[in-house]
Amino acid sequence: MRALSLPDHARLAKAQADSAVLARKWRQSAPYRRAETLFDDAESLAAEAIADRAIKLFADGGWARDLLAPLIEAQAHDDWIDPPLRVSRDPLRTGAILFSHASITITAAVMSAATLAAQPAPATLVVPGRLSVVRYERGGGATLALWRADHAGENFTATTAGPLRPAGAVRLTDGLVRRIDGRTHAQLIEGASRDVVTLTATIRPDSAGLMREYAHPGGALVRAAALDEGASRTRMLTAFLRHAGRSDAADAFDAASRDRAHFVRWAAMREWLALDAAAALPRLRAMRDDPHAEVRAAAAAMVPLVEARLQCPN
Repeated sequence: MRALSLPDHARLAKAQADSAVLARKWRQSAPYRRAETLFDDAESLAAEAIADRAIKLFADGGWARDLLAPLIEAQAHDDWIDPPLRVSRDPLRTGAILFSHASITITAAVMSAATLAAQPAPATLVVPGRLSVVRYERGGGATLALWRADHAGENFTATTAGPLRPAGAVRLTDGLVRRIDGRTHAQLIEGASRDVVTLTATIRPDSAGLMREYAHPGGALVRAAALDEGASRTRMLTAFLRHAGRSDAADAFDAASRDRAHFVRWAAMREWLALDAAAALPRLRAMRDDPHAEVRAAAAAMVPLVEARLQCPN
């Protein structure tokens, strides 16, 4: 990488200043303020109501064009300008976050038809766990194949999970707007003859709590993971407390063992048992009456093992 010359340094400094001005003006622009106004009270709304507003926004084919126009114009004038977008790239997709709120994130993406055609069929299909609204700005001649899974409620277990089942297909026409319930559905874009351009509103409230992966073909559950950032954070922190030897953190382990998510409750108990089995035992006994069948079964199986270990520590 070559060093910047003095003129380059001056140009970079100007571009950085211009980028800051551009970002400020962009967030004050009419299209951006429209989204802010539309979703300002979204935290008080259910997911379906937020989706209704996203559909209303996406029905206007000019919104995204008007939102992006000043950024495109600025870069056309000076390619050193840094637009106020968080961009991600991989061989298949280039995407950018256009708008982010506590309850909704709107992204734009271009999917490469050439890369899509060259890729083998995926080994798994994902039920992402959140409701979304998608506008197919350019359908690319593709088809959207859909699959449906059972709802993953509080009593969901991997051992009793039903299979993922085909749920039809939709031809992607330019400008098509669809509500896709990612709490129960997986999808796959197939047969694109041209690049596919999308706007996607991902809605956070009323999520399923779990992201699930199913075998393709076959439909059997392969794995599930926590979708809630809070649940993942709690599991990480209880693991850290165990590794740090924090036997004084019994209150934190006890609270985590009462988490809303059953898999967090049991993960916290496992960490607590590994750190201080004697302190964890009373709570472990109580978990034999946990609301979730898998936790009850695991606790019932673990209690006699822990009791025997504590009676014969050597």
